[in-house]
Amino acid sequence: MLEVKDLIVHYDGAIALNRVNLRVEDGEFVGVVGPNGAGKTTLLRTISGVIKEVAPGKKEHPTVSGTITYDGKRIDKLKAWKIVKMGIVHCPERRKPFGEMTTLENLKMGAYLRKHKSDIKKDLEWVYELFPILKERANQMSQTLSGGEQQMLAIARALMSKPKLLAIDEPSLGLAPTLKEKVLESIKEIWRSGVTVLLVEQDVSITLATAQRIYVLAHGRVAVEGTAKELMKNRDVREIYLGL
Repeated sequence: MLEVKDLIVHYDGAIALNRVNLRVEDGEFVGVVGPNGAGKTTLLRTISGVIKEVAPGKKEHPTVSGTITYDGKRIDKLKAWKIVKMGIVHCPERRKPFGEMTTLENLKMGAYLRKHKSDIKKDLEWVYELFPILKERANQMSQTLSGGEQQMLAIARALMSKPKLLAIDEPSLGLAPTLKEKVLESIKEIWRSGVTVLLVEQDVSITLATAQRIYVLAHGRVAVEGTAKELMKNRDVREIYLGL
């Protein structure tokens, strides 16, 4: 479904990703773990078209090379909105709701590129089933929601874009343990509904407990990959890369 080949991203000589290779099969739940600065967020931002090579003189001047293929088509040169329309939807780290909009308005923005109102209504009902609190908060300004509620809103807004592949960045960041469990269970429910999931997480235990396959990033490279069982069998991997 998704294949990343020899992906290199660097900013003015500082390498963020160094020949990263990654694949995600249709229907899989794939995890990416690694310490701060490993390149996890850069990876998702590049896949979703947020990071591209831009003209010199701009605030950010990344250099990007390698290929990203989705359903057999190159997407690494496409605009972000076109990638969303194809079915890859990025749920960013730190929630990032439209603070001056209500919860419902945020959800409707997730469906901005969609046309069929009846399908949008069905998906709105579905996200309310996944996250009942969002229905209660429908008319509340999103900037006044708690951190956990904002995370639920971020995931729900991404679902309103009708993803085939949902790329989620650090959904447990800053959440209390009980809220982490709720958010994690909702992500598993989304996967069970047929949405392919690519999860980036710094909390290794969450990824080991959920993902079918895991990539470990270190210093911008894929240090190791495998199933949770395979990674846990290797003492060096546990101690050096997973901190377990």
